[in-house]
Amino acid sequence: MKTTPRFLIVVLSAGALTVAAGCGHDDAERSPASFKPVPVTVVGVERATAGQAIDVRGIVQPARVANVSSRAMGPVVAVHVTAGSAVDKGQELLEIQPEAAEGQLAQTEGALAQAKAAHALAERNYGRFEALHAEGAASDLELDMARMEFDRALGAVEQAEGAVEAAASVAGESVVRAPFSGRVVETLVELGDLAAPGRPLVRVESTEGQQIWLTVREADIGRVKLGQSLGVTIDARPDVGVIDGTVDETAPSADPATHTFTVKVGLPGTTLPTGLSGRARIAGDLTDRLVVPASAIHRRGGLELAVVRSEDGTARTRAVTTGRTLDDDRIEVLSGLDEGDKIVIDVPGPLADGTPLEVNR
Repeated sequence: MKTTPRFLIVVLSAGALTVAAGCGHDDAERSPASFKPVPVTVVGVERATAGQAIDVRGIVQPARVANVSSRAMGPVVAVHVTAGSAVDKGQELLEIQPEAAEGQLAQTEGALAQAKAAHALAERNYGRFEALHAEGAASDLELDMARMEFDRALGAVEQAEGAVEAAASVAGESVVRAPFSGRVVETLVELGDLAAPGRPLVRVESTEGQQIWLTVREADIGRVKLGQSLGVTIDARPDVGVIDGTVDETAPSADPATHTFTVKVGLPGTTLPTGLSGRARIAGDLTDRLVVPASAIHRRGGLELAVVRSEDGTARTRAVTTGRTLDDDRIEVLSGLDEGDKIVIDVPGPLADGTPLEVNR
């Protein structure tokens, strides 16, 4: 039977001790107690009384929208604008072939001329009967009949004059103009399409006086007053920032299906695409809550973490649950911290438990 030489056992034992000693040295170097103190800024967890802000959503709407039509009838012969075109009040939008309207105007002017001629004849005839009646050569009935013909002719003239004014107005609508300054949303006809009275031709909306129409729950409508200032943000336009809006109008009744009210908030100094979604915040009830600076909360892998300075001056990382972010860049803490806890606010992420902390003075 072979035996292991004694010198080999001694060598192996010495090597094992050397490895064990080396491992112990590495652990000592990596322990938190051996870390260099980290300079930090520490604040206390506070209890604050603040309003529970209520978010309400809405859609950007123009102050005025018009589906422009014309009373003139005929084919469209020119379209001067396209969707998105900026227009001034009175600017030409399109033209309708004017022959039909001009022909109607000519007919009414001819009828007016005939009515004036008949009126002149009736007036002279009435004058003659007045003279004959004064001499006793005409009866009262004949004088009354002459007066009736005169009055009838006068009425015909007034009627013809009204028809001329109406026809001239319609003829003037052969050129369709913008009813107010704004922008073209959509052209609803093409060249050659038949324009008819009441048919929309161009849709125009104003760019001044835009509003956001907020949908407010019936439980919250009492918090909104006319003239109240509300900060409005537009979801798709963070570059616009917070718009200082003013409540212009509140619907007097609620929607029976949704139990909500429509609140119209003016957006001064902005020109936004219609239909964008946005939101505003309404102040809610005052409540007590624990708050910390938002910079004290670190989010890692779906967890919310905060670094607390323990009594021995080292770091302790705790999992927390947060609520709303307040207007002063503080955040509500629902669990994980207590009032008076000292938390670190200026580190880029969680620290290993036991890391010594050096508080900045």
